[in-house]
Amino acid sequence: METIYLVRHGQDLDNKNGILNGRRNEPLTNKGIEQAEELADMIKNTEIVFDHIYFSPLQRAFKTAKIISETVGLPEPEILSDLIERDFGIMTGKPQSKIIEMCSPDILVTDTITYFLNPQGAETFPELIQRAKKLLTYLEKRHENGNILLVCHGDIGKMIYAAYYNLNWDDVLKMFHFGNSDLLELSSTSKPEDAHVFKIQQHNL
Repeated sequence: METIYLVRHGQDLDNKNGILNGRRNEPLTNKGIEQAEELADMIKNTEIVFDHIYFSPLQRAFKTAKIISETVGLPEPEILSDLIERDFGIMTGKPQSKIIEMCSPDILVTDTITYFLNPQGAETFPELIQRAKKLLTYLEKRHENGNILLVCHGDIGKMIYAAYYNLNWDDVLKMFHFGNSDLLELSSTSKPEDAHVFKIQQHNL
């Protein structure tokens, strides 16, 4: 079976400004480009070889994927719609500071992020898990082996991790912070707690 690598996109404008982006399509900041370039150089230096690279339809993921593919000499990345970020519903475009006020008591508080669970119009985490399972099934059928890189987002990335290791979604939300341009390795030969390969300096959540 293939090994899956997950990357969250670099910092975008909404990240910098403390805005809940969801499927808003903002570009990377200069810092976000620097983060993606730093990760790409780290990948190149460790000689991890990817057989295929996929990215979310949103431009912050595409730009991150493009920087990595050009740095390590990969073919053109391929868009994969199921990698798109969670639909945030009515929280889309709202300040992060409004989560407790607008979504309590249906929230989950961690050391770094306060997650809203089911505001109007938003995908729930159980729904996100189902999308992640569908994605993994597709990849397993298409790639029997090799290294696959998925460039995605915070919430869907964590749920792909949860689906891969068959973990509860709420446990995974509390387990670790999936920061901008962080790299996770999902492998049948490695434990869930060993997934982090690279962590990049963070300037936001």
